Amino acid sequence: MEWTEWLGFVTGAICVWLTVRTNVWTFPVGIANNGFFLVVFGAAGLYADAGLQIVFLVLAAHGWWQWLRRGADGERLVVRSGGPRAIGIAIGAVIPATGLLTWLLTAVHDTAPFWDALTTALSLAAQWLLNTKRIENWYLWTAADLIYIPLYVSKGLYPTAAVYVLFLGLCLYGLRTWRRELGVRPARPAVAA
Repeated sequence: MEWTEWLGFVTGAICVWLTVRTNVWTFPVGIANNGFFLVVFGAAGLYADAGLQIVFLVLAAHGWWQWLRRGADGERLVVRSGGPRAIGIAIGAVIPATGLLTWLLTAVHDTAPFWDALTTALSLAAQWLLNTKRIENWYLWTAADLIYIPLYVSKGLYPTAAVYVLFLGLCLYGLRTWRRELGVRPARPAVAA
């Protein structure tokens, strides 16, 4: 299993780096990463994390499409803020999802039901924000990474914990990079009514 974990490490690092750079290739690399971690987490008994990889495969396909398509105005999707409303919706979804997943994971004898559920819910909300290039995705990824690191250490998944330390650093860098991109974007000309 160790080689699968290392492949997850490498593809995960590349995926997050591409996300920081707002490069659409983050999605196909992320799909490969999901496959590797599906195997790793299933073997470790972290069933929500394993199932999450399947959901991420679907979300990656959706994000890939979102980032490639052009809107009604002919423009590609750009980094933007979702504001308090987007964060409120995301957190509003995380709370009940965590409760439901904790209950389900306890029933199937997950090895860390609450923490597995919370990180799963945070990751899904973060991916939803990422798919639409909302800068707030970085806050949720950071919160999830701060929980993932000790969780994976406690399971003996040291390379995976190490990649999540790297992810945490990349999240902080990504937030700074996306803030800069958001701040320097030229204003669109006003359209006469």
